[in-house]
Amino acid sequence: MDYQGIIYTKEEGIATITLNRPERMNAFSPEMQDSIYRAIDDAAADDDVRVLVLTGTGRAFCTGADVKAMAEKASQSGGETAKQPEVQRVPLYVLLHQFEKPVICAVNGIAVGGGFDLALGCDIRIASDKATFAEIFIRRGLIPAAGGIYFLPRLVGMDKALQLIWTGDMIDAKEAERIGLVTMVVPHGELGNATRELAEKLAKGAPLAIKKSKRALYVGLENTLQATLDYASGINKELMAT
Repeated sequence: MDYQGIIYTKEEGIATITLNRPERMNAFSPEMQDSIYRAIDDAAADDDVRVLVLTGTGRAFCTGADVKAMAEKASQSGGETAKQPEVQRVPLYVLLHQFEKPVICAVNGIAVGGGFDLALGCDIRIASDKATFAEIFIRRGLIPAAGGIYFLPRLVGMDKALQLIWTGDMIDAKEAERIGLVTMVVPHGELGNATRELAEKLAKGAPLAIKKSKRALYVGLENTLQATLDYASGINKELMAT
């Protein structure tokens, strides 16, 4: 299968999506987004895949939408796109949130705007010590509509989320780790190995229990204590029958 703007590999239970438009700092083009959706769908359907890793090439993880590429795509369509029914897709950050298997984001560099929010949609974030983060939407008179509004306060608390969103300030990897935005920070040259080590450990774990625990944790964020306990009890009964 042909993937544009990404490199997609599968090896020993680990599927890896590498954003591969370094000349555009891995900004989303329409083709790149389509490739990411298809790769995630493939990883979800493949029972041999136990873990999904998301990372980038070059000095950026992702800088959000490539407005120029999207405008060119619309121009090349000659208006024909408007005549055809639009395919409604679940937003990428929602798709990652709903993905049953663990998703590890290896943040190799700059993650801003929609790229920052893409990282937030992953379950675990391992950052290079060269990584930087910013919710830059405010600089354009906008708010984070790609997941930041939902994920940030749950990860770093309401006050820090407001500060990041209101200021659009860039923070480094060390600060991101301090406030709980990333799980761990490693030297840049060790990012691949550290990510691989964790991915392999998860890939060797009990797959059904890992899937169910991910869903239970996210359901628990929206439920009362009793409802969460009841939900977890039901899952354990299901698991014990396997």
